[in-house]
Amino acid sequence: MEGQCLRPTASRAMKLAANRATTEANRAEAALSHVGSRGPQRGARSRRAEPDGDPMEKPRARAPRTHPGRASVRPKELQISAMGVAGDAELPTAPEPRLAAVLDPQLLADPEVSVSRGLGHRRGARSMGKQRTPRGSRKEHEETPDKRLKKVLENLKLKRNEISVAAEVVNEVVGHLLSRMRNRESEFKGVQQLNTGSYYEHVKISAPNEFDVMFKLDVPRIQLQEYYDTGAFYLVKLGRIPRGNPLGNFLVGEILSASKMLSKFREIIKEEVKRIKGVDVSVEMEKPGSPAVTLLIRNPEEISVDIILALESKGSWPVSTKEGLPIQNWLGTKVRTNLRREPFYLVPKNAKVGNGFQGKTWRLSFSHTEKYILNNHGIEKTCCESSGVKCCRKDCLKLMKYLLEQLKKEYEELDDFCSYHVKTAIFHMWTENPQDSQWDPKHISACFDNFLTFFVECLKTEKLMHYFIPKFNLFSQELIDKNSKEFLLKRIEYERNNGFPIFNKF
Repeated sequence: MEGQCLRPTASRAMKLAANRATTEANRAEAALSHVGSRGPQRGARSRRAEPDGDPMEKPRARAPRTHPGRASVRPKELQISAMGVAGDAELPTAPEPRLAAVLDPQLLADPEVSVSRGLGHRRGARSMGKQRTPRGSRKEHEETPDKRLKKVLENLKLKRNEISVAAEVVNEVVGHLLSRMRNRESEFKGVQQLNTGSYYEHVKISAPNEFDVMFKLDVPRIQLQEYYDTGAFYLVKLGRIPRGNPLGNFLVGEILSASKMLSKFREIIKEEVKRIKGVDVSVEMEKPGSPAVTLLIRNPEEISVDIILALESKGSWPVSTKEGLPIQNWLGTKVRTNLRREPFYLVPKNAKVGNGFQGKTWRLSFSHTEKYILNNHGIEKTCCESSGVKCCRKDCLKLMKYLLEQLKKEYEELDDFCSYHVKTAIFHMWTENPQDSQWDPKHISACFDNFLTFFVECLKTEKLMHYFIPKFNLFSQELIDKNSKEFLLKRIEYERNNGFPIFNKF
């Protein structure tokens, strides 16, 4: 009985299936011939019987093979298209935008534009007509803060050929002046050369266009008298000097006048510069309060050379420096002891008095010690050597120097600030963070940000103590007014909060 009942039912089912297939084929043909006309009404969709089996398996027609240069069509879209043709969706009233995309040769020519989903479904940058980085390499192309700062540092590196040309002409000029001073009868017959400054400390940035050279003069048996409890400025008295000693020409009473001695030094340099042949060199105008005689060499690029007269004393360092140079937990107590046994220097940098300068005073200089620290800056002796691990201490110094340099070019309110403030601040940072691991180049953006935090705090509190003379405040109101410090603070914070746009001005 079951067999008899099943046979006629199966037969009817086969007939119904055949009729349905014919009907759907007719509908599909009609739909294709009337693209643009109104499709079946919504009621027809609700009255239509569902096909047998899983509706998602019906459109299993094989997708056409994709060929290079042709637009691809995703399986899901084939499914939607097939279902629509079968009467399972309304027909569009206009040609499919997908078709337009496939036929557009400009879109096909653009490797970054995908047309597989149709123009109406494009996302993000593509919907705005912008190119997007391929998914596999997008992460690699993202510029992190660390990568950006390293790119800036790469642009700040000195070029070897420029260094060679600049050093050659500077050595020629300086060598001529030094030779002439030693061979002429003058108060400076015994001078010797001492190279200092950022170029010789290997922290010069951008171009080898600035050099500092000391002409040191040994003056034994001097006595120092601190000027007003500054700790940095001194009156210099000479001990017993033989009659006829040329330094006697610069005495004002018992005091060796810094301004008189510098004036004579400048006069001799101007005379000797005129004798230099084959190099376009001149002496710049005197800058009030500056201890240097500045030469301008045109090579053809301009090179500035500061020649600084310095008195060398081999005696004990002044009492004001006793608590200075706090490197015990960083470079070690032994290194500190040895450095303090080295000579110290006095340069004719006059103390500021109101709007003028005290012409008799000399200022302590430790540029030779600073050069040693910068070139031996790691707690591990091999730090940054070819056989040692690298750190980013000097990189952070270069970045901050560059930031200040660029800001000074734009704002005259910052004239009172100089690279020595940056150097002093980073010495303090290195003291507080002595471990080489705290200056990992992989985290240079974090290290630089920490340095900026420290420098900004110094501006806020108006305190940046001299690294060798703890009681001498380089950010005191007498040296730099409060408005200038607040202005610099705001400019640094703006750059910091906006990704340092000023670094783009190479």
